[in-house]
Amino acid sequence: MNKLPDLEAWAIFAKVAETGSFARTADEFSLSQATVSKAISRLEARMKTTLFHRTSRRISLTANGYAALEHATRILEEGLAVEAEVAEQSTSLRGVIRLSAPMSFGIARLAPALPGFLQAHPDVELDVQFNDKQVDLVGDRFDLALRIANLVDSSLLARQLCKVRILLVGSPAYFERHGRPHHPRDLAQHKALQYSYARNGTHWRFKHPRHGEFTQSMAVQMQANNAEALTPALLAGLGVALQPAFLVWQELQSNQLEVVMEDWQVEPIALHIVTPPGRNRPARVQALIEHLMESFSNEPWAGVAELTDRP
Repeated sequence: MNKLPDLEAWAIFAKVAETGSFARTADEFSLSQATVSKAISRLEARMKTTLFHRTSRRISLTANGYAALEHATRILEEGLAVEAEVAEQSTSLRGVIRLSAPMSFGIARLAPALPGFLQAHPDVELDVQFNDKQVDLVGDRFDLALRIANLVDSSLLARQLCKVRILLVGSPAYFERHGRPHHPRDLAQHKALQYSYARNGTHWRFKHPRHGEFTQSMAVQMQANNAEALTPALLAGLGVALQPAFLVWQELQSNQLEVVMEDWQVEPIALHIVTPPGRNRPARVQALIEHLMESFSNEPWAGVAELTDRP
């Protein structure tokens, strides 16, 4: 009769490969370093091979270690997922969720959506990080992220929540002084308030249903790496900006800002929920995903989502 697989040792092996350290693995699993070392030695004796090259300063996987890593990682992930799901189903949802989101969207739209989730799940803790630069979900150990972008192919899993319209806006007083542009070429006479991470930089690209595409190079009055920082300058009448609808929606409703050149559209971007590879998620993470989907899918500033999952 075949022996049962040493699943605990394989899980420890996967974590050592991830952390590159016996000591860090021992800390994360609340084990002694001797226990971690014995588990690896037990596997190597059982497999009759060496899984790690060891020196006094570092460890690295052997060829046989690399061959075993994918399966061992799956064992670890499946075990963690099973324990988390059973624990959460037998009690209330509990544990920490690490979430990353863009700064402006996070403060303006995500933050107001979170109290309802926490009220429904008081044993869940949220660790929310706002950053306009994309974080490394796997390396930085985030459970999920919100990203406003046309995503490039990757191993991450993504679900589109809604389209985000990009609007050309300025204050009524600004347009009274400088005139309202009707064609992108008219923007040559205007000053731009520019988001530093914009896809096309200072070359603003528009599309018309009959006249096709037109790109206009802009003179920049002010640029900032946070789009929300442009709002006071817009309200002060210092220029025009391409802003996501969610960021200027209230100012548009109160007539503090207005949209111009509505027949010339900027390609919309999309709001996505992005998660690390692997379909197994703790129930608390899945619950937050569903809460955010419900929160953002019917916002007045949002466009219709494409109902697809990808990597």
